[in-house]
Amino acid sequence: MAKASHSLSETDRRIAAAMLASPRASWRTVGRVLDISERTVVRRAAPLFHDKTLRATAVRNPVWFPDLIPLALRIRCRPNQISAIAATLARRPDTIWVDILGGGDEICTILFLDGPDARNSLLLRDLPATPAVQSWTSHILLRVFPAAFDWSGGLLTEAELAGLRPELPTPRSTLQHIDQALIATLVEDGRASYTDLARRADTTALTARRRLEALVGDQVIRLATEVDLARLGIRTEALLWITVAPGGLEETGRQLSRHPQVRFASATTGSANLLVAVAAADLNALYHFLNDTIGALPHVTTLEVTPILSGVKRTGLVRPGSL
Repeated sequence: MAKASHSLSETDRRIAAAMLASPRASWRTVGRVLDISERTVVRRAAPLFHDKTLRATAVRNPVWFPDLIPLALRIRCRPNQISAIAATLARRPDTIWVDILGGGDEICTILFLDGPDARNSLLLRDLPATPAVQSWTSHILLRVFPAAFDWSGGLLTEAELAGLRPELPTPRSTLQHIDQALIATLVEDGRASYTDLARRADTTALTARRRLEALVGDQVIRLATEVDLARLGIRTEALLWITVAPGGLEETGRQLSRHPQVRFASATTGSANLLVAVAAADLNALYHFLNDTIGALPHVTTLEVTPILSGVKRTGLVRPGSL
């Protein structure tokens, strides 16, 4: 479950939700969609980014980077060492998510490992050599369902979400030499100006803008904004390990990824073949999601629910104060 913290005002929460759904939306667009002035958006949003309440970044899509191995690990640890293990994992540059789960003796982490050597070093050397690690299971992420990427915590209407979705150019099929520099800059700051992007990539601002639009349109990268969900009034998070009949995996994954309480959904290897991250206002909301939404899906055969006690790292960003 999310750590308690002071909630934002209603206006700030809606602005933050717009940033979650559309990380590079202009202040003018946010104001138009939320029916508030652009000046109000700037006055409210700029401090949230300045004090790192909101943090913008980008994540590579492994489909475009064949050497990357996207892996979810469930690691059982000695409870008195779990915070240290989580912190060590969070410091690794290849970890995307690090969560402490359940009764405080399990970690789930998602890694983008740089090829088979990195995978084997982690699974065959590093984890076995760590005395506090008792056991682990690994699950390759086979397909991430992208519908959840404009998630807003249920704070925006579908019409508002539609107003935030950018009009992207026709997808292109090849990466260009400047793209790595652009991606590296966006990972550091997903709202970096086109001038900054151009300087880092040694190109023009116009070219930087065109390439960024192509990278997003082709789903080479996913832009993301992170925030402590408790500040949005969302105080219960859980990972669902779902077993789905093979013929229903695509349908079930897509359907769940469109649900306003689902932050992430991916088909995986392992005994469960669908991993879903859920964020709900409270335990009652989580219960109704499990009963009403999961219970109505025809292809689901088994379900395991693991509450998230603490989110240490999300979307490649270490949570402030978590280490």
